Amino acid sequence: MKIISAAKRLMQQTGVKMSIFGPFGIGKTSLLKTLDEPTLCLDFEAGLLAVQDWQGDSISIRTWEDARNIACLIGGANPASKNVYGQKHFDAVKAKYKDYDFSKYACIFIDSITIASKLCLTWCKSQPEAFSERNGKPDTRSAYGLLAGEMSAWLQQFQHIPDKDIIIIGLLEQKTDDFNRTTWVPQVEGSKTTLEIPAILDEVISILC
Repeated sequence: MKIISAAKRLMQQTGVKMSIFGPFGIGKTSLLKTLDEPTLCLDFEAGLLAVQDWQGDSISIRTWEDARNIACLIGGANPASKNVYGQKHFDAVKAKYKDYDFSKYACIFIDSITIASKLCLTWCKSQPEAFSERNGKPDTRSAYGLLAGEMSAWLQQFQHIPDKDIIIIGLLEQKTDDFNRTTWVPQVEGSKTTLEIPAILDEVISILC
């Protein structure tokens, strides 16, 4: 812990942390082609068909374990954590993926938090904490509590990367209430995660047309 002067703070390289939400097919993934900085796409969506001619690099993420490992690799060890994202976790994934070099990327593009949260929920439902100690039956409330903590820690891991822009894509869902009023809400598993996104990221943008 140290005091940073205003002059030093102005000299530091800082990246923007933002999320972009929009309905299906509006062109969220295509925003990759508008970026003019070296970008790595974390692909949760089973392929980048919409941007086949994009010339950047990507990593396919299919499990929540992979999602946590890549966040730890890119973000580095979290000194506040003794478990996930801590020094031991970082050392383990660094040894496993020793050929990975993220220094050349100025931007990390995550497509999408909608699917990432689904992978996280599936993982949470399989953990011992998600089952009742009394009868061993699934405990949905505990699973969603675990989901909230996992998603928050994952997003904060990207939040604390100082020298890269982080762009997180998500699906926007249209809902109609009993009074026929229409609203658009982020399609993310767990209401707490949705509420925390504006507090963790610098900007939250919605695209509707």
